[in-house]
Amino acid sequence: MERFEILISAQQIASRIKEIAAELDETFKEEVPIFIGILNGSFMFMADLLREVKMDCEMDFIKLSSYRGNETSGTVRLLKDISADITGRHVVIVEDIVDSGLTIKFIKDRMMEADPASLTIVSLLHKPDVAKLDFAIDIVGFEISPEFVVGYGLDYDQKFRNFDGIYRLKEGPEDN
Repeated sequence: MERFEILISAQQIASRIKEIAAELDETFKEEVPIFIGILNGSFMFMADLLREVKMDCEMDFIKLSSYRGNETSGTVRLLKDISADITGRHVVIVEDIVDSGLTIKFIKDRMMEADPASLTIVSLLHKPDVAKLDFAIDIVGFEISPEFVVGYGLDYDQKFRNFDGIYRLKEGPEDN
């Protein structure tokens, strides 16, 4: 842990999730949306978000790959598709982070092919300085700078997902 410094605390995350849940409850008060989490990174965010929403809802997951280490590969590979039929449904995509925008664009395009009633994108983190999108993210937990972050589901080579907050690598020499 000494190589990392806190960027967003567990308490800040929990507080923001309550706000996001309230907004979604208001938006979908007459509906039963399906929440689709993007594995593996969004699993903590999605679990905490679904514990906070009061509406009836369903959930599913999709798994993609676009990173090697801390660098984007430039392409998106579908590793696990959703099992639900989303045609005519209100769909809420739950993403951990919108970085380059490559993954969320792929998912949005893929979901729109199924003709949902609506598509809402919720991302815990957004890097607006590097994201190349021609559409808006509907709900953003926190905007952050372009630095690499880990924790609360986000990883570096599958490690550090278990941190309870969002952390960045400390500047300077590593303490070994």
